Amino acid sequence: MSVLRDIAVSYRGPQPVVARHLAAGVREDRALVILMAACVVFFISGWPRLARIAHLEGQELNPLLGGALLGWLFIAPLAFYTLSWALGLVLGLLGWNGGGYGSRIALFWALLAASPILLIYGLVAGFAGPGLGQSVVGLIWFVVFAWFWISGLMQAGRTPA
Repeated sequence: MSVLRDIAVSYRGPQPVVARHLAAGVREDRALVILMAACVVFFISGWPRLARIAHLEGQELNPLLGGALLGWLFIAPLAFYTLSWALGLVLGLLGWNGGGYGSRIALFWALLAASPILLIYGLVAGFAGPGLGQSVVGLIWFVVFAWFWISGLMQAGRTPA
């Protein structure tokens, strides 16, 4: 299936999509591509907010975009790998049998699958600014992300590494 179709299917239930990724075997290249795609969408979602900041504060937009690019495409992937490793280790000590790859796929897919809502969040942050609307969309994103992540971890736990 295409990535866009997988994302759409995830909103009906993320476990079959995660199961399909896990059934393909340990593919670190696929895990990295999913993570990098999510980070690119996170970076793009921040453009309206950064443009708003640059306009309202009289700053140059390019340095703001450069900093966001550095953060999302070089630093965030390392942080997400570390988070998935630590969570996989803790869950493994508690008896979860999903393994490190299962932990990575669950987190990385949750980030990518919830990213369309993050694009809406970026638009709200850029056009409406801080306020109730931004908080509501952010909460919706967090709830969907948590649902995808927990469901992915549950599926990975059913599929031993």
